[in-house]
Amino acid sequence: MKKVYLPVVLLVILSVFITACGKTESQSADKNEISGTITFLTNRTDMIGEKYDDYAKRFNEKYPDAHVEFEAVTDLDKTTKIRVGSGEFPDVVLIPTIPNSDLPKYFAPLDDLGLNDRIYFKDYKSFENKVYGISVGATTTGILYNKKAFADAGITTVPQTLDEFYAAADKLKAAGKVALASNFKDQWTLYPWSSEIPTAIAGDADLNNNRLQSDAPYQLDNPYGQSMGIIRNMYEKGYLEPDINSTNWEQSKKDIASGKFAMYVIGNWAIPQVIESGTDSANIGYFPFPYDNSDKHNVTLAPDWAYGVNKNSEHPATAKAFVKWMLEDSGFDDFAGFIPVLKDKKPAVTQLTEFNSFKPKYLEAVSDDPKVTAIVNKAQITKEAFVQEFVLASDPQTIIDKYNAAWANAKKSLGN
Repeated sequence: MKKVYLPVVLLVILSVFITACGKTESQSADKNEISGTITFLTNRTDMIGEKYDDYAKRFNEKYPDAHVEFEAVTDLDKTTKIRVGSGEFPDVVLIPTIPNSDLPKYFAPLDDLGLNDRIYFKDYKSFENKVYGISVGATTTGILYNKKAFADAGITTVPQTLDEFYAAADKLKAAGKVALASNFKDQWTLYPWSSEIPTAIAGDADLNNNRLQSDAPYQLDNPYGQSMGIIRNMYEKGYLEPDINSTNWEQSKKDIASGKFAMYVIGNWAIPQVIESGTDSANIGYFPFPYDNSDKHNVTLAPDWAYGVNKNSEHPATAKAFVKWMLEDSGFDDFAGFIPVLKDKKPAVTQLTEFNSFKPKYLEAVSDDPKVTAIVNKAQITKEAFVQEFVLASDPQTIIDKYNAAWANAKKSLGN
């Protein structure tokens, strides 16, 4: 009996072994195929049921066996951070503010997309020479302006020095215009004055990281104080909104579009939003911020959120293909008003042609030093709140002293 059943048993074992191997190979092949359904978590709630429907259709046309679904959240960083930390998150996300050293825990390397030599900010979301995130687009900071408002005020050329900027603001005020929108109450809109403009003034992309070398990185006469001093001066001269605590972002876009407000210091990403708020593209211009009286200026080139692929995605090849498709084929750069992150792709936003005609020097952003981030968090420094306090203080030096003390105490407690 044993001689009869032994070959049968061996045959069954062999069959199971072959089947198991076959499944492993099949599953492995599936992961390398651009197929299946993936989900992309985004902050663009306005594109759900609109532009994203078109993206899903076009992606499927290129990859007939692949499908993409979209999920949008309003509090992107907080929500994504929680979901990433739990290990349960969509196939493609916009990477939240986590240390780069944590990227390999959650995300798949993107070096195999063949884009490393073509993109800006290759090292921004990298760790140990592997790229884990690629920015959705690049932004600079300049002055978005309403051309008709300028014409109504008798301004025939855009200001290229700080004195000319103040003179233009004075003409706009005399013409009944709000020279510069601040959205002071919304706070987040003040970010250029605390980071991008100081970096441009310093001519050093590492300005914020260089704070690590000082116990008093903020001074009235250094790039931080100079930048905040400009908006404080604009406030004191009545060039901002009559009641700076009553405006909001959505209404300001409409007021810029109508010409009630003339200028806005903001990223190029805002250009399409202002146009959509009620004006023709030809009526909106964009030029580098003239922070001093020289005729040459630096501007920052900063990344936006970065695409990341869940390392445990069931369809990693599809997720990576979608990231590459978004960068190369979707047209999201144009829709969102970005400078393409692909160096060989020219921006389609016409206002950037005007901006670049002034030949600004771009400073490509560098990654935040983890030690600096730790100090900022420990000191509970909110850079936009810093600007608010500086502008409204009877003596701005007291605000400088306050933030320097918070910085120094946090730095010391962390042993830096």
